[in-house]
Amino acid sequence: MNVFGIGLPEMALILVIALLVFGPKKLPEIGRSLGKAIRGFQEASKDFENEFKREAQQLEEAVKTPTLPPDSQKIAITDATTTESNNKSASSAQES
Repeated sequence: MNVFGIGLPEMALILVIALLVFGPKKLPEIGRSLGKAIRGFQEASKDFENEFKREAQQLEEAVKTPTLPPDSQKIAITDATTTESNNKSASSAQES
């Protein structure tokens, strides 16, 4: 058993020292608090991971969606405006 690089003998030593410092009555309460803190950390870690995956998926979808670069959009708008004004000029010339 190797948790955080601490083996079984080291864990036993830490438990004995904690028992001497806090006493047998406080030790279960400290263990519960520590367990709740670890559980909260795990939940926060999962939430962060899920949020990260969701954002990455949204970015992938945005990249897959074809869009024109800003310069191309300006050119397309200018071409449409020019074509429209040319059509108006041509129809005015025909009416005259």
